[in-house]
This record gives sequence, structure tokens and C-alpha cells, in this order.
Amino acid sequence: MTIAGLQPWVIVLVAVVMGWFATGILWNIRRGNAVLRWMQSGMPRLGAKTTLSWLGTSVVDLTIAKARSPFREVQILLVMEPRDVPWLWILASLRGRRDTFILRGGLTTAPRLEYEISAPESWTGRQAIAAALAQRWEQVELEHHRFLAPRPSLPVSRPSAEALVEAAAKVHPQLWRLAVRRDYPQIELHVPLPRPSPDGSAGFFEAVCSLAERVTKAAAP
Repeated sequence: MTIAGLQPWVIVLVAVVMGWFATGILWNIRRGNAVLRWMQSGMPRLGAKTTLSWLGTSVVDLTIAKARSPFREVQILLVMEPRDVPWLWILASLRGRRDTFILRGGLTTAPRLEYEISAPESWTGRQAIAAALAQRWEQVELEHHRFLAPRPSLPVSRPSAEALVEAAAKVHPQLWRLAVRRDYPQIELHVPLPRPSPDGSAGFFEAVCSLAERVTKAAAP
């Protein structure tokens, strides 16, 4: 069948989908590149050499194999909404998925305790809470977050968690998830994807390192 033989509404539908696809790709690439340019001034605080790759059109992966203290290694993911596929974007929006900055790191000093601080209204926070409850971790309210940990260690780890919430507020006013583990990733941080500012990202990454230093100090005997 030729294009002329197609129903007009089919042609319109195809045009709309293709237009949405192109617009979504362009939006995410521009958003990702803007954040990457902003990050350049602060990334040396984490390490001298960064490997960058795009995973599709919605995720940017930055890896530092040899990071500076308090990290040993760092992976950063810039996870954006799947704007290029309309039905996936609608589904993700209904689930509360938003553009997210994710940092996973190995630390110079391994934590002694494991716990989870998550915002139940965030999409990654809900997943983390469900996973922790599946492990039969206990949960308590911690300001606007849920604090989860194994029952025996919950009273011991809670003071450290409260201090980390204060430190995380200097990274971003909204904390969606902060996980501390004995094994890699020993620290995992989820916050909204930062909006580039004229001041650069040095302060942002310095706050990230201060947060990680608090984790390592809590791990010290």
C-alpha cells in the first residue's frame, strides 16, 4: 500500500509519534549536555579522569575508576525521563519518575552498619523502601523520610542517619534516597537532577564529598 492509500488519521498519527520521538531525544540530549557542562568545574574534586558514555537517549553514565578520598571509585548516572517514547513517558510520569542524579561510590573506609533513608513520594525511594521491607528491615519516620535498618542495629545507626540527612540537604534541598552499605556501592545518593547555575558545580561536589566523609567517620572505630 502506498502512502497515498493510507487513511489520513494514520498519517497524522505517524507524524505525531515521529515528531514526539525527535523532540524527546533533542530535549534529553540538551538537558544532559547542559548538566554535563555545569559539572565540569566540580568533577575534579571526585577524580582526575572520568569515563563518559550515553546509555540510549535517557541516561548518561560517568565513571571514575580511581577517585579521590573519601571515595575509592565513583559512578554517576544522570537519569532522565523517557521523553522520546510517549507511552513510556506517560507511564513514568504517573509513577512519579523525574530527572534524577544518582551517585554510587566505594569508600576508603567501609561502613560498619547498613541503613536506608528514602522519601516515599519519590519513585526510587518507593522501590528502596519496598526492597528493605522485603529483607524484614524495620522502618521509622525520620523528618520527611523513612529510615530503615535491620532491627538490631536500628537504634545505633539512627543518630548517624539524622546527621546524614542534614549533610544531604547541602547537596540538594530534596533527598530522594541515601543508602549506606558494607559492600559496593557503600554509599548511594539520589537527588533531583541539578539545574545548572552560573556559580558552577564546585560547591555541589564539595557537599557530596562532605556527605561521604560523614559516612566514613561514622564507620571509624
